[in-house]
Amino acid sequence: MNHKAGFVNIIGNPNVGKSTLMNAFVGEKLSIITSKAQTTRHRILGIVNGDDFQMVLSDTPGIIKPAYELQESMMGFVKSAFEDADVLIYMVEIGEQALKDEAFFNKIKASKIPVLLLLNKIDKSDQAQLESQVQEWTSKVPNAEIYPISALEGFNVKEVFNRIIDLLPDSPPFYPKDQLTDKPERFFINETIREKILMHYKKEIPYAVEVDTEEFFEEENIIRVRSVIMVERETQKGIIIGHKGSALKRVGMEARKDLEAFFGKQIHIELYVKVNKNWRSNANQLKRFGYNN
Repeated sequence: MNHKAGFVNIIGNPNVGKSTLMNAFVGEKLSIITSKAQTTRHRILGIVNGDDFQMVLSDTPGIIKPAYELQESMMGFVKSAFEDADVLIYMVEIGEQALKDEAFFNKIKASKIPVLLLLNKIDKSDQAQLESQVQEWTSKVPNAEIYPISALEGFNVKEVFNRIIDLLPDSPPFYPKDQLTDKPERFFINETIREKILMHYKKEIPYAVEVDTEEFFEEENIIRVRSVIMVERETQKGIIIGHKGSALKRVGMEARKDLEAFFGKQIHIELYVKVNKNWRSNANQLKRFGYNN
């Protein structure tokens, strides 16, 4: 039997719906989603298996002009997505003009591999605006197939999924057929806790945070976790903890609820907050947290 397999990499500006799309394709919440820019920091693989295909999806950080070393590393993940893609998904939203980085935009236009340009959030537009946008993107990226979609509402998502399968090259699978992602359990614990911080804290706080799960013990009916929230300054530590620990407790409760749904068993989380000065600009610290690899 013929089998198809390939790497399908999703790129675009921050907050255009890349993570929502990948989660919709995979059927699991692998990438965290918030309304804040730069929610995704890593390149996250989601693997979709069928009898005769394996689609290896890659969610990447939103494209920005980097201001410090962490962001440089994030853009390194985006660059790598160009290098191994069999199908490239360029995701934009209604009203958007172009990528924030012209060099990446030119790479898309010069791509020799199939490019699907997904015009997302069409539920927020009318027919006239949609037609105008399709025409505009057709002229800007003539090598792309354009699909209007709503990743959140599921509109046209199945059609795009089927088109991707058509475009996959003939190949045996790259990963075991029962594998869902390339990331370990601790990664999803870290990301789920970080998502709650992005949701509940303002200004610089969420961007100064990294989460490190130091202990992970899985028993038959329960997973016991000890995670440390890293911040850059003492004042940030106080804000994360909140009055009598109330803010930190909320983060733990909400993360536990999501993780119990993800792992399908009871979760016990212990959360601690530590100061790790200027970790976003420290090459050794970034490597420790899985950046700059």
